[in-house]
Amino acid sequence: MRPFRRPDRACRSRLPRRTARMRLTAVYGGLFLACGSILLAVSYVLVKQAIDPPDFCDRLRRLAIAPVVDACSRRRSTQLTAVVAKEIAGSDLRQVLIQAPAALAIVTALALVLGWLAAGRVLRPLATITAAARRISASNLHQRLALSGPADELKALGDTLDDLLARLEAAFEAQRHFVASASHELRTPLARERVMLQVALDDPSTSAQAWRNTVLDVLASNTEQESLIDALLALATSEGGLDRREPVDLAAITGQVLLARHSEATRRGLRVQAAIQPAIIDGDPLLTERLTANLIDNAVRHNVHGGVVTVSTSATDGHAILSVASTGQVIPPAEVGRLFQPFQRLEPRGTHGDGHGLGLPIVRAIAAAHGAGITASARPSGGLAIDITFPHTQAAASNRSMP
Repeated sequence: MRPFRRPDRACRSRLPRRTARMRLTAVYGGLFLACGSILLAVSYVLVKQAIDPPDFCDRLRRLAIAPVVDACSRRRSTQLTAVVAKEIAGSDLRQVLIQAPAALAIVTALALVLGWLAAGRVLRPLATITAAARRISASNLHQRLALSGPADELKALGDTLDDLLARLEAAFEAQRHFVASASHELRTPLARERVMLQVALDDPSTSAQAWRNTVLDVLASNTEQESLIDALLALATSEGGLDRREPVDLAAITGQVLLARHSEATRRGLRVQAAIQPAIIDGDPLLTERLTANLIDNAVRHNVHGGVVTVSTSATDGHAILSVASTGQVIPPAEVGRLFQPFQRLEPRGTHGDGHGLGLPIVRAIAAAHGAGITASARPSGGLAIDITFPHTQAAASNRSMP
């Protein structure tokens, strides 16, 4: 006796692939067969009841066969009536049992064919989506599925994928722009350091003091690169979303940041006006502190001598609001949105110290991670006013309900 051997992979690979179309066809055929079998069983019971021998004489009477009806009426219980009724009943039931399953098998085969065609038509948009998704890559994200047809689930799926592709295209474009800008920002101090070192090396009469000054300049440039890298890391961390949330007192954080920037504001001759009220949010304390610090630093750095910085926190209907307004140069309203893009400045590089054009983009990323909205407007007299509105929090609601 030969031992039993499992079919190998080669045998299994020759089997037809179980596609969604095949499964749908099997489901259609199975459902039709089950419904047909139930219908056949019900028909069999109804036929059997219709040709039951006690009702045979009534059936003959309805057929208007008078002689037999009279015979049945006179001798309803005779053996002849019973035999004739039994034979007719048996013949009818045999016809039902032979012809009905054969008809059911034929109609089931037809249902499988129709189910195969119907499944193919229903799944045709999926084939279009699959083919388009295979064509689309990072280099041609501008293509869209653009499915046509009724507004059904497949059309909704196609529209959702088109929206996803649009967001991916915008993200890839922003990433390419960001990488190009970051490369430029990092290349500039490196080139400056190389020039300073090369000049010092090429001059044989360079004194010790000149070398010391060159080293100090290189260290300052290195510090600038370090701050730029920290800003880039902060931006990337903010765009990655929040890993944890906890109740954060926005008023306490704002007060700490103002205290830390007091000396810088005083050195620039700025007047700080603060209206700090309790405001609780659900968020990350470190990112919230970075958002507040960037807003205040932006208001201090891009101000004018003797200007004003106004900072306030408040809670309205469960929403915490952080507002920072400052005086400064007049900003065209059309340029306000550009300031929240990486490496975008209104002034030439170096006008206001070591700014890299990443302060407000980091604010935007942190606000988006917290689900907060940003409202920024240029003040007619000069400067910028920014409001950050954090979403409703349970902590804020519970504090508001306390007496």
